[in-house]
Amino acid sequence: MRTAKLLVLIALAAVMLAAAWLLPERLCFDGGESYTFYCGTSSADCREVTVTERAAAVKLSLKDVCGEAAVYENFDLDSFLKKVGGKVVFTEELSDSVNYYCTADLPYFVTLYGQKINLHICVRGNSAKTASPIIFGGY
Repeated sequence: MRTAKLLVLIALAAVMLAAAWLLPERLCFDGGESYTFYCGTSSADCREVTVTERAAAVKLSLKDVCGEAAVYENFDLDSFLKKVGGKVVFTEELSDSVNYYCTADLPYFVTLYGQKINLHICVRGNSAKTASPIIFGGY
């Protein structure tokens, strides 16, 4: 009886470990007005899948996700960076927006100007688009 209970516990532990290994990582960003997945193997073949709800469920159906993005209204840069463990590496000021290229606790990355970048934030007015590793397309 004791051996059977031990075997059941071992089997349950194995199932839990397998489920944790098979399930995809959580989303990079919480909230947001919309969520975009970048799919493909390079920027040349990148396709965008944008949703306004159930982003985690959509991610389960995608096999080739190579980046994620979210759009926010009333964006607070400092609190966002704190939430994702981000640090600004360099900025780029445009006529209508500011781009922040950062390192953060996020899974994707690219190398820009010799720096490892895995968070790109484009702030325009009170809104922003955040992406890991960078924003593809336009904003």
